[in-house]
Amino acid sequence: MKSALFIAIVIISGALAGAIHGTVNFAIVEPYLDQAIGIENENLFASGEEEDNPQFWADYEEYRVWQKSGQVLAGMILGIAMGSLFGIVYALSRNSLPGKNDVTKAVILAGIMWLTIYLIPFLKYPANPPTVGDAETVVLRSILYISFIAISGFGALGFYKLSQKLQSDKKYLGILGYVIFIVIAFFVMPENPDEVTAPMNLVNEFRLMSVLGVTSFWISVGFILGLFWNKFDDTNLSKNNS
Repeated sequence: MKSALFIAIVIISGALAGAIHGTVNFAIVEPYLDQAIGIENENLFASGEEEDNPQFWADYEEYRVWQKSGQVLAGMILGIAMGSLFGIVYALSRNSLPGKNDVTKAVILAGIMWLTIYLIPFLKYPANPPTVGDAETVVLRSILYISFIAISGFGALGFYKLSQKLQSDKKYLGILGYVIFIVIAFFVMPENPDEVTAPMNLVNEFRLMSVLGVTSFWISVGFILGLFWNKFDDTNLSKNNS
């Protein structure tokens, strides 16, 4: 596949999947953000940091409208970034992935990446709505989360490379090694420093919707890139013409 075509496929796939992600987030995550921010506003009024007056609500509504209106665009930008990573990994690993066609292969890879660089880090450091978390710990929390993504992602890559060197009947040792490695990482990495003070039903529902939103991206990017690759790859074109 030519470089220009590869770049176009990756960007378009990421943008489309990101638009889907942004739309899903707008539909199922935003209502919980509204609830959480409502609690946060009440706390600001109670502490005296803000005044409950028409000016506050006018500014608040303007800000939230701006946030919501940019949801799909933000999803597309993030989608292009993550889709680029996905496309590069797919190009490098395509021949070793199971599946009879590129759609199946891409969806399988998307599932693996969803598990290793999203779900596993999420289980250690789950997303919280705006009302949860101290502003003073935001840098620490970001470092911990990104570090765990790197640990899980590079760990999966390392054990995948190891499994390739093993005989067929011992390849499961690579998976077992990764499981042991990530369990140890779970216990070694520090806990989230912030106490959850918001209602747990709100927090848990927000987390569930967040998982569904991100999952919609990974399913979409795998399916869309697989379709494009299946259609435009030189190898597939040669088979269809022969």
